[in-house]
Parts: sequence; C-alpha cells; structure tokens
Amino acid sequence: MRLRAQGLQGAVGLLDSLAARRGRAPDLPAHLLVGIEGEEAAYFYLLRKGYIVVARRWSAGNHPGDLDLVAWQGQLLCIIEVKTRSARDQTPAEAAIDLHKRNLLRRLARQYVRQLPTETAPEVRFDAISVYLVPGRPPEFLHFESAFRWRETRADRFA
Repeated sequence: MRLRAQGLQGAVGLLDSLAARRGRAPDLPAHLLVGIEGEEAAYFYLLRKGYIVVARRWSAGNHPGDLDLVAWQGQLLCIIEVKTRSARDQTPAEAAIDLHKRNLLRRLARQYVRQLPTETAPEVRFDAISVYLVPGRPPEFLHFESAFRWRETRADRFA
C-alpha cells in the first residue's frame, strides 16, 4: 500500500507540474494554493498509514465550509481537518481550529453521517493534521487523533 501511495503521489505531482508549465495551473491566491497542496500531501500521508480516504473537500451544499478529508480507519470514520503552513516560525497550524471551526466541522460531520447508507451511525473521530511545507525540506506532518469531540465542556475550551 505504501509503495502504491508513493507512486500515485509522484504521478499526481508530475501532472501538476506539467499543467503549471502549460499555463493551466489554478488561478488562486498563494495561501489557497498552499492549503490545497497541504491537503494533497495529507491525503497521501493517510494512504501510507493505511487509511481509506473516501472524500476530499466534501460539502453539504446547504452549510458553508467543507470537510477537508473523510477517511475510514477500520470501522472508525475519521473527519480530518488539514492546516498547512509554509514556515515553522508562525503560530502552530493546529491552533487555527478554533471553537467556531470545530462547531462548523461538527455540523458538516452530522450531515455527512446522515447521508451514509447505513442504519446505524458509525463511531466518528475528529482529527487534525498540521502540514508544514517548508521550501527545500520534505513535508512534515503532525497528526492529532481525537483532536476534539462531538461535545466540549467549558474546561475543553480553555485547555
């Protein structure tokens, strides 16, 4: 599985560079391009770890925002928020997942689970992956499993 993910990642990278040379690179602001690159790197990171990624940038349509990655780890459904930085001297990437963002992700996760073709809802875990794409260095990943829960106590908010 690991070699297959590496081969696929190499092929996608090659296609991206060919598109950029032919003038077909996305016309987006730099910070959005970094975010997309980080999500792609996190996708391949999860594949190498044995996750089965079933959705990327999933949107409910009737709620703002999206779920960056949705993956299965065995019977556990993982909702994964990816935060990317191009330098290590900034605030840690995972710090950007504030209460508002966590509540948005919970709403979207409920919508996602409702549309699954199962009678009972699976167990859900909320993860965060910080991706550091520092030029000249290989990508660095910090994976926070169970970064937050369905419900928060007051103590959770100030931890």
